[in-house]
Amino acid sequence: MNIPPQVQAVIAKVFPSDDPLDQPDFDPTDYINTLFPNEQSLANVDERINKMKLEMSHNDRVIRNIVRNQSIYAQEGRDALKQAQISMKNLFAQMREIKSMAEQSEETVKEITRDIKQLDFAKKNLTQSITCLNHLHMLVERVETLKDLTRKKQYGEVIPPLEATMEVLKYFDDFMDIPQVKELADQVQQIHLELAKQITADFKEAFSGQNLTHFPKLAKGCQVLSFLDPKVKKDLLSWFKHLLDFEEKFGSIFPLEWEVSERIAVQFCHKTREDLSKLMHKRTSEIDVKLLLYAIQKTANFENLLAKRFTGITLEDSKRQDKKFEQVASAGAAATATVTSVLSDNVPGNPFEESSSRVDSDKPVTSPFANLIGRCFESYLYIYIESLDRNLAELIEKFVADCKAHPPGAQAHDGAEGPSSVLSSCADLFVFYKKCMIQCTQLSSGAIMVSLAETFQKYLREYAMKILQNNLPKIGGASIGSSVSSITRDFRDLSTSGLIQNFQSFLKEGEVSRYSKEELLRICCILTTAEYCLETTQQLEEKLKLKTDIIYADKINLSQEQDIFHGVISNCIQLLAQDLEVACEPALNAMIKLQWSSLETVGDQSMYVSTIINVLRQSIPPLRDLLSSCRKYFTQLCIKFASSFIPKLTQQIFKCKPLGAVGAEQLLLDVHMLKTALFDLPSFGCQVQRKAPANYTKVVTKGMTSAEMILKIVMTPSDLPGSFVDQCRKLIPDLKLAEYQKILDMKGLRKTEQTQLMDEFKQRVTAELTSEYKSSIAVESPEHETGRIKKLEKLIKRM
Repeated sequence: MNIPPQVQAVIAKVFPSDDPLDQPDFDPTDYINTLFPNEQSLANVDERINKMKLEMSHNDRVIRNIVRNQSIYAQEGRDALKQAQISMKNLFAQMREIKSMAEQSEETVKEITRDIKQLDFAKKNLTQSITCLNHLHMLVERVETLKDLTRKKQYGEVIPPLEATMEVLKYFDDFMDIPQVKELADQVQQIHLELAKQITADFKEAFSGQNLTHFPKLAKGCQVLSFLDPKVKKDLLSWFKHLLDFEEKFGSIFPLEWEVSERIAVQFCHKTREDLSKLMHKRTSEIDVKLLLYAIQKTANFENLLAKRFTGITLEDSKRQDKKFEQVASAGAAATATVTSVLSDNVPGNPFEESSSRVDSDKPVTSPFANLIGRCFESYLYIYIESLDRNLAELIEKFVADCKAHPPGAQAHDGAEGPSSVLSSCADLFVFYKKCMIQCTQLSSGAIMVSLAETFQKYLREYAMKILQNNLPKIGGASIGSSVSSITRDFRDLSTSGLIQNFQSFLKEGEVSRYSKEELLRICCILTTAEYCLETTQQLEEKLKLKTDIIYADKINLSQEQDIFHGVISNCIQLLAQDLEVACEPALNAMIKLQWSSLETVGDQSMYVSTIINVLRQSIPPLRDLLSSCRKYFTQLCIKFASSFIPKLTQQIFKCKPLGAVGAEQLLLDVHMLKTALFDLPSFGCQVQRKAPANYTKVVTKGMTSAEMILKIVMTPSDLPGSFVDQCRKLIPDLKLAEYQKILDMKGLRKTEQTQLMDEFKQRVTAELTSEYKSSIAVESPEHETGRIKKLEKLIKRM
C-alpha cells in the first residue's frame, strides 16, 4: 500500500515513532539483517519471534477496540448532524418572519412621513422664491442708484452699491436665460463701461490742465476702477508715466495696493533696455571691454537701488532670471590682471576645491529686479570673452618664455633627491581661471558660460602642448659614458673572471644615449604637473556646470582636455620606461655574444644579469622618489618597463644559439635571477620592503614564466619527436611555428633532425585545428561554415 507523502507527514506528526516498522521506506531485508547481523545472533530467533507475536496480538486488540469505538462514534455523529439540520431550519423560519415584520414597519413609516415631506418641499420652494424676489428687488434698486450716481460722477458713493450689485449678480448666474434678469445684467455691464470711460477721461483732463482740484475725485475714481475690468486699470497705468514727481504730486491719488511707483519704475526699466539695445546695435564697433563692464556695473547698481526701494511684487508673474546681474567695482581691472601668487614646491592646492560656506558666498544673491535692464548686454558679452582670450594668450606666452629661460627641472632641487614639484605656471593658470569664472557668473550664468568654457578648453590644450609636451626632452640627447664607467667598476667588484675584459668590450660596442639627471627630473616634473592639471580640470568642469543654467550646463564638456593630459602622462611614462630599457640594452647585447656552447659548468648568475640588476638599482630609487607624490604612476612605469623589457629579453634568448645543456641551465638560472629581481623592482632601495602591486606581479609572472618555459623546452631531449612535441605543447600551449623553429635553432640540431621535428609539430597543430573545426561545426549553424573554413585556412598559412 502506497501512502501519499502529505498523508505520511501528517501521520508522523500525530503519531511520532522511531520504530523502523513505522517508517514509510521500511525494507524487511535490511530490518532482518539489523536484527541478525551474524550467525551467532540467530540463537535468539525464537525469542524474537515470540516477542513479535506478542506485539501483533497487542496491535490486534488495539485495532478491534478502535473499530468498535468508531462505530459508536459514527452513530452519535449522525444523530448530532440531524439535530443541527433541524435547528437550522427553525432558524431560517424565524429570520423570514423577522424580515416580513421589518417590511411592514417600513411601509407604515412611509405612510406616516409622506405628508411631512410634502410640507418640507413646499417650505423650501417658498423660501427660495422669497429670497429670489428680494435679490431681484435689490438688483433693480442698485441699478437705478448706480445710473444716477454715474451720471452725477459721485465716485465716492458709487463703490458700496457697485460692490453690492456684483454680489447680487453672482446669485443670478443660473437665471441668465430669463429675459428680465439678462436685461438687468446688461445694464450693469453698461454702467461699468460708462464709469471706466468717465474716470479715464477725468484723468486725462486733470493731468492735461494740471487742475489739482480734480485730484480728490480721481482718488475715489481709482477705488472704483479696482472693481471694474483689470484691463481698464492696466491701460490707465500705461498712459500715466510721470515718474520723477509722481510721489510728491500724485502719490495720494492711487491706492497703495496698486504699487503705481513700482510699476512706473518697471516700465522705465523696460523702456531703458529697449533704448540701450537699439543704441548698442548701431554703435557696436565703438564698444570695448572697459566700456561694456562700466555700463554693466552702473546698470547693476541701479537695479540694486530699485531692489532696495521696491518689493518687486509686480514682477511675480513675469519671467526673470534666478541669478543677480551685477558687476563688482574692480571688473575692468580683474579682466586684465595677471596672477602673481607664489606656490610651494609640492603639489599646490586645487583652487576649485572649497568649503560649502565659501561656495555659497560666491553665489549671486537673487532680486526681482536682477537683469531687468542688464539682459540687453548679454548678446555683447562676447567682447568680454574676446578680451579674456587675449589675456590668456599673453599669459601662455609668458609661461613659454619662462620655460625657455628656466626649463622645468633645471634647478633639480639643488642636487637633492625628493618629490618632483608641480610647475608654478599651472597653478597660476587655474587661479586665473577661477577669478574669470567668478567674474563671468556675476555677469551672466547663461550661454556666456559655454563660451567661457570653450575659451578655457582652448588654453588648457595650449598649456598641455606648449608648456608640457614641447618641454619633454628628446631621445638621444645625452651620453652614457659616465654610466658605462660606473657599470664597469661594479663588474670589477662583482667578478674576477677572465671574461671581464671581453664583457667590457661588448658594453662599449653597445653604448647608447640616456637622459641626464636634469632631463629625468624635467620628465617627472611634467608628469606631476599633468596629473595636477588633470585632477583640477575635472574640478573645473564640475564648477562650471554648477554655476551655469541647467539648459546650458550639458554643453560644457572638458573630457577631451582631460584626455590630452592623460596623453602627456602616458608620454612621460613611456620616456622613463624607454630610458630604463636603453640602460639595459648594452647588457642584453653582450648576453648574445657570450659563448654559451662552451660553458662546462653552471655557476652563479652571469655578469650581464648583474649589470641589469645594478642599472635598475641605480635608476629606480631616484625615479620613485621623484614620483612619490603620484605613486600610481610609478607603478605604471614599472608595468610599462616590464611589459617592454621582458619581450626584448625573450628575443635575446632566442638569439643565444647554440646553447647546449649546460648553457641552457645557466641561462635558465639567469632568467630566474632576473625574474626575482623584477619582482623586487618597485621596492629597490627602500628600507622597508613592500609587496609589489598585484597587476605588476601578474605581468612579470606571465612574461618571465614564458621565457623559462622556452629554456625548459630547449633542455628537453629531442630523440623522440612525438614526446618532444608533446612536451612543447604542454609547457607552451599556444607555441607558434616561428618560435618553435627558433627553439630548434637554439638546440643546435641538424637540418634533417629539424625537418622531422617540424613535420611532427605541423601534423600535431593541423590535427588539433581540424578537431577544433569539427567540434565547432557540430555546434554552429550552417551559415557559419564558410567563415570557419576561411579561419582554418588562415591558421594553416600562419604555421
